Amino acid sequence: MAPTHEHPGEYAAEDPIRLLDIRDTPLSLDEVFRAVGDDAAGGTALFVGTVRDHDGGADVDGLGYSGHPSALAELRRVAEKVAADHPVRALAAVHRVGDLSVGDLAVVVAVSCPHRAEAFAACRKLIDDLKHEVPIWKHQRFSDGTEEWVGAC
Repeated sequence: MAPTHEHPGEYAAEDPIRLLDIRDTPLSLDEVFRAVGDDAAGGTALFVGTVRDHDGGADVDGLGYSGHPSALAELRRVAEKVAADHPVRALAAVHRVGDLSVGDLAVVVAVSCPHRAEAFAACRKLIDDLKHEVPIWKHQRFSDGTEEWVGAC
């Protein structure tokens, strides 16, 4: 329902989901940031997940992400729930699959809202729910030759 107030930017946009993807090519901060640009938004929160060089005290050489065929549909479901529960003006989320090296971008999510506190809350909910609910798995390779699979990332 569209607001009838003088300043509709104080509310969620009618269709705030601007970019959702799971891809095997490098991610772009600029692409995600541009996707959530909205003149009615006073706050934009952006989260970037990168491949770190260690995990649980072990040195990480690299990792690979694999996604279930339903991953994009689940990402959409998560994004729609965040947009329904927060006054989101614009939302974007992109996750990488395939082999990544230390320092590579693994996931980028961003949310713009009328105010900063709302943007922070919505962005945190988006990345937390993505990590827990979207079927993407991480296969870590350690420098000692061992490896491990980690559940939904």
